[in-house]
Amino acid sequence: MNKTSKKIFLIASVIVPFVIYCVVYYAHVFQNAPYKFVEFQYFTFAYGPGDSLINKYDSRTGDYQFVDEHNKLVKMKVHLPKEELLYLHKKASELGFWDWPSVVMGDTTKTRGGEKPPRFVTEFVYKRKSKKVLYDESYGLDLKLKEANRQMIKEIQKVLDAEAGQQK
Repeated sequence: MNKTSKKIFLIASVIVPFVIYCVVYYAHVFQNAPYKFVEFQYFTFAYGPGDSLINKYDSRTGDYQFVDEHNKLVKMKVHLPKEELLYLHKKASELGFWDWPSVVMGDTTKTRGGEKPPRFVTEFVYKRKSKKVLYDESYGLDLKLKEANRQMIKEIQKVLDAEAGQQK
């Protein structure tokens, strides 16, 4: 074998498979690329016991309604600044929100103290793509997924509560 043949063999047996491996391995990263903050339009968040999603927020309109500690329905306008929306977008990316299944539910027949477990619907909408996740607190199969959902919900509620407190 001469030097040219050896170089061609080396390229064909090492470099080409490596490039193919990289494309296959990182394909999911390229698939999720449409979730860019510059294309962000709005997000919605709703929660409540069972199918009763009485607590709602819509970042398009700023409409925020929730049941307070006195069981009164409170309606107010809460417009999140761009920095807070960017924070939630980054937190969703960090927790892998884009890779979660659309429905994360467990045994919905179980009750806690006579009430159905809380259910949460989180939706991020972008120009080319959107992601909506329905999460029920009764879910118990994948504990990492359950914890990631809880953390995302906690972050959203923290941002909403802080901004609502400032705007009161």
